[in-house]
Amino acid sequence: MRITQTLSKIVVLLMVLFLWACSSTKFVKDGEYLLDDVRIKSDLKDVESSELKEYLRQTPNPTVLGLFRMQLGIYNWAPRDTSTKWNRFWNRTFKSWGEPPVIFDEMLTKMSTQQLQLLYQNRGYINAYVDTNLIFKNKKVKVQYHIQANKPYKIRNYKTQANHPVFDSIAADTARSFIRKGINFDTDVLNRERERIASQMRNTGYYNFIKDFIVYAADSALKSNQVDVKLDIKSNLKNSSAPINWLVFRQYFVGKVFFVLNKTDNLDSINLVQQYDTVSFRNYYLIDAKQKFVSLDALIHNSFIEPNSLYSDIAVERTYSGLNSLSPIKYVNISFKETDVPDVLDTYIYIVPGKTISVSAEVEGTLTKGYLGGALQLGTVNKNVFKGAETLSIQGRMALEKQNIEWAKEIGGQVRLMFPKFLFPFGSYDFKRNVHANTEYTTNISYQNRPNEFTTTNLTGGMNYSWSTAANKYHHQFELFNLSYVYFPKIDATFRSTYIKAGIYNKYNYEDHFIMRMGYNGSFSNYNINRPLRNYTLHNYNVETAGNFLSLANIILGTTKELDGSYKLFNVRYSQYVRGEYNSSFYQIFDKNNRIVYHAGLGAGLPFGNANIIPYERRFYSGGANSVRGWNESRLGPGIYKGILNVRSRDYNQVGDLKLDLNVEYRTKMFWYIEGALFFDAGNIWTIKDYSTEQPGGQFKWNSFTEQIAMSYGAGLRLDFSFFIFRFDMGVRMFDPAELDANRWRFKQLNSDDFAFHVAIGYPF
Repeated sequence: MRITQTLSKIVVLLMVLFLWACSSTKFVKDGEYLLDDVRIKSDLKDVESSELKEYLRQTPNPTVLGLFRMQLGIYNWAPRDTSTKWNRFWNRTFKSWGEPPVIFDEMLTKMSTQQLQLLYQNRGYINAYVDTNLIFKNKKVKVQYHIQANKPYKIRNYKTQANHPVFDSIAADTARSFIRKGINFDTDVLNRERERIASQMRNTGYYNFIKDFIVYAADSALKSNQVDVKLDIKSNLKNSSAPINWLVFRQYFVGKVFFVLNKTDNLDSINLVQQYDTVSFRNYYLIDAKQKFVSLDALIHNSFIEPNSLYSDIAVERTYSGLNSLSPIKYVNISFKETDVPDVLDTYIYIVPGKTISVSAEVEGTLTKGYLGGALQLGTVNKNVFKGAETLSIQGRMALEKQNIEWAKEIGGQVRLMFPKFLFPFGSYDFKRNVHANTEYTTNISYQNRPNEFTTTNLTGGMNYSWSTAANKYHHQFELFNLSYVYFPKIDATFRSTYIKAGIYNKYNYEDHFIMRMGYNGSFSNYNINRPLRNYTLHNYNVETAGNFLSLANIILGTTKELDGSYKLFNVRYSQYVRGEYNSSFYQIFDKNNRIVYHAGLGAGLPFGNANIIPYERRFYSGGANSVRGWNESRLGPGIYKGILNVRSRDYNQVGDLKLDLNVEYRTKMFWYIEGALFFDAGNIWTIKDYSTEQPGGQFKWNSFTEQIAMSYGAGLRLDFSFFIFRFDMGVRMFDPAELDANRWRFKQLNSDDFAFHVAIGYPF
């Protein structure tokens, strides 16, 4: 293993030296300079460096780990001489994989200086000054921006007066206003206040009102760095008798709403109704000159524009989002027209269909403890199965694994049917429509046959609702119910006597059981698609509980308990537990090619009432492609428990009731579609109860759990094809809590078991 480590270090060193050996100025012409480094120094810490970089008009070629410019190095591998066919091929290849040198442009540097100075001036530092220092050496240049902010101007007094009751009421709302006395004279804040007022005006029916109608008057006191600010509307709007004033302050209601299918041209309502097939309901009209591909009911349930209500920008934006989320729709365009009725706008929603049926196939290979296997998954999706934008997906999966001379088999299938509306047996039509949730039914069946072990069948079915709020930043899913039945028709006699009866494996994992659960899943992200280089966070959380409804029914009905003290349903003991999980990721973005992602995950489950243990399939596991990557999936923990790897290919005791994951991953774009990653992982699982016979050392204890946190490190390569990420990670064990004290730190005693290789789709977090 030491030889392997030495060879790895030599390979890495040779790669680095090879990249550095290529002159970074190979394709820099005489009289030009490679932009080698850009630094920004400021005497003010209020503005983050990541934000300052957004105002630079020219930045150097990206680096990997801040050490070398791999993309530029790949580009410089291209041969200068292109007289031969072979050289032309490598010239095109290396230049397409790499990135050309960034040549210093003095004009762009001046523009960057102006932008940085304007940024500070807009933030209230009116006397800010930016000095630029250029250092030239060996056809390279380093650019340094020195920012001196000086004393800011602050708002001393602020007042609003436009002589329009609605406008003045909105502008004078101090609880929502962005402007406060004593804050910096920040034009960004002033502009946000204009946007807030204009948005609220438009959301209360003022269709023709825009933020450009709002102006400020600023008066700075002499040598006091203070400003008096007055918000007003343009002077030409103050004359109540002027036509422009009558138009701007005219409040509109929504009249009829027309859904026009297969059309992109604008037509008026009279022509639509007279010339084409029309279906109507409550002032909603479905117009289609050809065959209808989606029902009026589905469109109404996903529209937020209400006839006979005030016009609202929010309703328009949410309607765009709701209709575009329907699978059979390609794109949507919404427009408004005045009608003969005063102060009424008719709405025209033009809809173009997309493809409705797709087919998929996936093939995967596995290698687990020397056992070679593979899986085939086939699926089809119909995005408009009942002409109401319902999505029906059917998937089938078959997996095989060669275990010595026998084959382990897994066959399964899934059927999902999603309705783009809220389906519930109670409640009025308006109530269900206002919920704006999707309803999904799922059914799964899985059959496993493991030679010399057991045969099991798992049948699952459920119903859930999903919806989004706050401009799609929050996503919610409520699982109304999920029924799962696990059946073990056959358990090998030798396996039963050796592992189950002997107490090595928990017997409850191999008993027929029934789960009736309900739960909630949610997620939140503050990622801004318009500012992709800003740091952001992502949160995922869920909670579920099972067996409570059945337990309550048993108590009410006075059902007699079995001899073991449990209740049974159809002669099968049902599970009762509560389980929750929370994951949080923070994305620290340095530039478009480099970022660090910090991740923390917590999970906890507790059996109670009718159960002594959480069902195996609902317990937590550690290790694998998305956890502590120095271990394969379900090979770590619980606690200091050491798996029986010398006896079986998989130890079914390596699951727990508590889980901790801590991860840090550096991601960098290397060249072409290839990304690199370095990571550090820590975590483990534990049991809440003491299963000393089956899982010795697995129970969570406050005074010792920190010493049982496993650690690993590693590197990875990813192929980023935009629509999916193909990932290959190699994890190396650093601290193994299951080893003896002298062997826990694995730096000097590495062997083949300390390495784990993972192939996966998508990022780990």
